[in-house]
Amino acid sequence: MNDDSSSITIDCDSCLVRGDACGDCVVTVLLGGPPQGVRIDDEEREAIDALSASGLVPPLRLVTAMDESVPDSA
Repeated sequence: MNDDSSSITIDCDSCLVRGDACGDCVVTVLLGGPPQGVRIDDEEREAIDALSASGLVPPLRLVTAMDESVPDSA
């Protein structure tokens, strides 16, 4: 079962630190370079977190832009 709410799409093209952080990002380590996009589920994300916490791979360095819309005030 693939539930979109339990997965993350890593799109290197939208990463705000692409280039600067690619050399120290788990995506580059595991896949050999920035791909078009990678979808990982919660189990894969937990595995990457465990590997990076133990120092075996660098952490995910993905940084995306936040929505700058102003919230409505009631």
